[in-house]
Amino acid sequence: MSERAEARTRRRVVVHGRVQGVFFRGSTQDEARRAGADGWVRNRSDGTVEAVFEGPTDAVEGLVRFCRAGPRWAEVERIEVFEETPEGLRGFHVR
Repeated sequence: MSERAEARTRRRVVVHGRVQGVFFRGSTQDEARRAGADGWVRNRSDGTVEAVFEGPTDAVEGLVRFCRAGPRWAEVERIEVFEETPEGLRGFHVR
């Protein structure tokens, strides 16, 4: 495994609360691009938002912290965080 792959962290988060219809996905994309992280974010049919972040540990952990509060209009009740093996994602996309 290369040093670059070893230096990457991956987290999947599921955000619960009033998180759809409040620009959560767009705000997450903006934050991820600023942080230099890769991955994606999507609305789920159960009303939650799911995101995957890959990149340097500091960037990924910062994005997890962002999800604990969300954008201004969100009301985050709780988040679930799962550690996963990086897959080498490139770019950050809204699904």
